Amino acid sequence: MSQSLSRALQLLRELAEGPRSLDELAATAEVHKTTVLRLLRTLEDDRLVYRDAAFRYHLGAGLFALSSRALEQRPVRATAAPHLAALNRETGHTVHLAAYEGGEVVYIDKYDSRHPVRMYSRIGLRARLHCTAVAKVLLADLPPRERRAVAEGIDYEALTPNTITGPEAFLAELSRVAEQGHAVDRGEHETFIHCVGAPVRDATGRVVAAVSLSVPDVVLDYAQVLSLLPRLLNTAAAISADRGWHPPEIGEERS
Repeated sequence: MSQSLSRALQLLRELAEGPRSLDELAATAEVHKTTVLRLLRTLEDDRLVYRDAAFRYHLGAGLFALSSRALEQRPVRATAAPHLAALNRETGHTVHLAAYEGGEVVYIDKYDSRHPVRMYSRIGLRARLHCTAVAKVLLADLPPRERRAVAEGIDYEALTPNTITGPEAFLAELSRVAEQGHAVDRGEHETFIHCVGAPVRDATGRVVAAVSLSVPDVVLDYAQVLSLLPRLLNTAAAISADRGWHPPEIGEERS
């Protein structure tokens, strides 16, 4: 990657955290203000950033257009939308849709809870691989060799006392997920959030997305969250059917 491109991307990432002045951006990039100003003017020309009346820079409308196009290129999102909305409306809890791409699990859709306590998550944010239900669902469908490679490359940060902290334990967890057809996060990512996740398949049977329900423990305890699993599995099955997936008959092998 060229140095200029790398610096421009660094500026965009910094502006994603909020408006910044030229001095603040130069300090972040650790280069002279004239270099940053040249990059900002190029980004302004493409509407990727804009400068307000107080001479502070913001992400521009061009980025919104790009992000919208990126989401449109994920057909599973459009297919899933009415089913996710119905699940959110029926349960009142946070619903996520996530996909695995480029070695990362990314949220590609979200429906917020109706309850006052909500999750800090957003479309485009990466999900932790070792402690979220959606990531477990997606990684459990990988071929064994690839699954192991991913598991051995994770930085197992212990976010809560329940977080899995090693590759062998994580691989065992993924085997359970593959066998049972769903995943759980019992306070592994955040101590006060319980989550269940289920796979969305395409016509070939490959898992192309994961849908989840997340609930704070002040709203429902873990057993009550598990009681929502049938609704979640029905939702995932309906999306999968719309994507062309038909479960094999008894005695028929998955292709």
